[in-house]
Amino acid sequence: MEEDKKIATRESFGKALCELKDENIIVLDADLNSATKTEYFKEKYPKQYIELGIAEADMLGTAAGLATCGKIPFATTFAVFATGRCYDQIRTSIAYPNLNVKICGTHGGITVGEDGATHQMLEDINLMRGLPNMVVISPSDDVQTKSLVKEIAKYKGPVYLRLARYATPEIYANDVEFEIGKGIQLGDGIDATVFSTGVTVSEALKAQEELLKEGVDIRVVDIHTIKPIDKELIVKCAKETSILLSVEDHNVIGGLGTAIADVLAEEYPKKLIKLGINDCFGKSGKAEDLMEYFKIDSKAIVEILKEKLYINNNSK
Repeated sequence: MEEDKKIATRESFGKALCELKDENIIVLDADLNSATKTEYFKEKYPKQYIELGIAEADMLGTAAGLATCGKIPFATTFAVFATGRCYDQIRTSIAYPNLNVKICGTHGGITVGEDGATHQMLEDINLMRGLPNMVVISPSDDVQTKSLVKEIAKYKGPVYLRLARYATPEIYANDVEFEIGKGIQLGDGIDATVFSTGVTVSEALKAQEELLKEGVDIRVVDIHTIKPIDKELIVKCAKETSILLSVEDHNVIGGLGTAIADVLAEEYPKKLIKLGINDCFGKSGKAEDLMEYFKIDSKAIVEILKEKLYINNNSK
């Protein structure tokens, strides 16, 4: 992991759009192109860019219409507006007819930071994974984001892509391949598995490094696709490791942890510890401080695993 190379996935998204050399791709924005980074695409392909203004529901309806004409619309705005303000349009006009629309929500989670609780969308994964036909993706770094943007452009059907404002370290080399619906296992430790997504993947890897110094060997699983989720990998890790933990910048209800728990309940019943936002709204503050406050950073992961491993070892 390259700590000195940090980039926000929203930035990677904007640059990845410019690499999609397809005349059918239309990028739509709602007066936020400097924040969502679609300004890069606007500059390079002005005839394939539509500015809708502060009219997010209209933007999603327009995207649906474009999809019926064979276009591949990427509708972008903050996650709180994309999924909260436009849920009815997404449900009825996009998911129900199974249209080829890519909904790209930037600034997801508490790591929006100083924008505060009203803009810290903590329920978007819950909302989107509950919709039939919807694919839900939350990339963790620059390389993965660029790769998955290309993949969803090729995928036929509605996709929700969750992006962050918070800059995260480079995790993957440029030659790593990513597949929708397939998680990535990082390490082969058997003491515990930490399932993570988005900005929390780098935090889990930091915890992995810290714990290894104390003789604790864990594996980190990057669940970049939350729906459809990689059931096979989840069950494999449940069988091979003693403790299972999930960590996410999202409400503990309905997000990554819930998706994993659903798999475990059906396929291989085992306890899962869920770290996330404990069914409350966020707060205004620096992203790093908020991650520590809500206990979704590397420090929290290390503390809970040391506690659980100590209890397990002393109960033998």
